[in-house]
Amino acid sequence: MTRRARTAALLAATAFLAAACTVEEVPEAGAPPPATGGPALAALADLPVKGRAPKTGYDRRKFGSPWADTDGNDCGTRDDVLARDLDDVTVEPDACTVTSGTLTTDPYTGRTLTFERGRSTIDIDHVVALSDAWQKGAHTWDPAKRIAFANDPLNLLAVDAGANRQKGDADAATWLPPHTPHRCAYAASQVAVKEKYGLWVTRAEKDALARVLNPCPGTPLPAGDAPTKAPPAFSAPR
Repeated sequence: MTRRARTAALLAATAFLAAACTVEEVPEAGAPPPATGGPALAALADLPVKGRAPKTGYDRRKFGSPWADTDGNDCGTRDDVLARDLDDVTVEPDACTVTSGTLTTDPYTGRTLTFERGRSTIDIDHVVALSDAWQKGAHTWDPAKRIAFANDPLNLLAVDAGANRQKGDADAATWLPPHTPHRCAYAASQVAVKEKYGLWVTRAEKDALARVLNPCPGTPLPAGDAPTKAPPAFSAPR
């Protein structure tokens, strides 16, 4: 074998060994796998990541009067959500005020709950809490957008009152529904609301949402057609 041939063979062998010995990059311990998959994961990947802004200036009243009739159907938002989420619903003669019904499977606990007006253990939860939204972008919004957010059916669920109060204004990094079969849908709803309203997430929150959604990568992204601005008739203090 000539010197040139021996040199070529040596270079080829070196390249082969280098390729064979290449070590695949290992993700940092505890980090969720890359977000790939269905619509919810794709939307999560696009959410901006920032630190939590101060809660300074937050006031529930800056999101308008509770349960305003922003869709113009002459019924308050709370009754709209109860009528949507409960089974065997009864209403008062005004055709709006829900007086009783059954939450067949509470999304937060998995229990069956009975609604009876005035003695209920059911709350209407903001999936993305108003205070959490305030600290991740809503403090810059005009009143019409905050009112729309607080009354958007996409961001509202009838749930167990105890679980709702345990959640408080937590994001997905610090609270998830105890009823684990609902966690994929809950995470997808969080992502859908934050995408719709242009809210950001913290790094810990984004990682937590990815950990929930990666085992169920086909989870769809919930959609809602409510506008992100309340009608001009509604107003709220800045």
